[in-house]
Amino acid sequence: MRFTSEQRLDDGVLEREFTLGEIPGILWTPESAAASASASPSAPAPAPLILLGHPPLGLGKMYPRLVARARQSAADGFATATIELPGSGDRPRWAAVEQARADLRRAMQAGEPVGDEIVDALILPLVDKAVPEWQAALDALLSLPEICGPVGYSGGVISIGVRLAAVEPRIAAAVLFAGSFVPRAVFEEARQVTVPLHVLLQWDDEANDRQSALDLFDAFGSEEKTLHANMGGHTGVPQFAGDAAAQFFTRHLSAAGSTR
Repeated sequence: MRFTSEQRLDDGVLEREFTLGEIPGILWTPESAAASASASPSAPAPAPLILLGHPPLGLGKMYPRLVARARQSAADGFATATIELPGSGDRPRWAAVEQARADLRRAMQAGEPVGDEIVDALILPLVDKAVPEWQAALDALLSLPEICGPVGYSGGVISIGVRLAAVEPRIAAAVLFAGSFVPRAVFEEARQVTVPLHVLLQWDDEANDRQSALDLFDAFGSEEKTLHANMGGHTGVPQFAGDAAAQFFTRHLSAAGSTR
């Protein structure tokens, strides 16, 4: 991991851009946790980490929403980090996924059902590539003195969150947003997820199959799982729903204690 820039936001949050190989990312740390990088005996304890997922629209376009989430998390005592998804932002274009996106747009504009072939071609290659990249980022982030476990995962493409929660033992809790297409294979992976889950569902999401989202929630193997459903479209998540998600992380990451 190589840090390429840093700035202190007006609320004291330290924002640092980094690269991990060819993958760009951003790390936000609360003011108190950033001070622990000095490694002095009196330095504050390192902060638990939340990985911020996002749709494949590019970090530049998603930055306003990501930094808002990061600031809220910092106020709750958490560090947050995100990385650019494969084929997004300034990363090389991905011909197969670009074709799948074109097929999806064409089907939706024509009012046709979106078939399994399109969903699989759009989502599964992204999951296969993105999850190991998230794990590599997690390795690098947890080596920093100001960052510690437990680790949470929040938002983004729900299939990436499902795979990461299923295969990555350092993920202790996850907030998932039921707002993207889900391949049938991911339902089987969902049965392997056992960490506490908080799932957000917009009831009138124009880009989401509501029944598929409900079936996925039912498939999760977690003993503790909460479905927080609200009326409204894809971008209409009410503030109180975000507050409930923040309380979920406070309950599961802060209470778990800090481990290296």
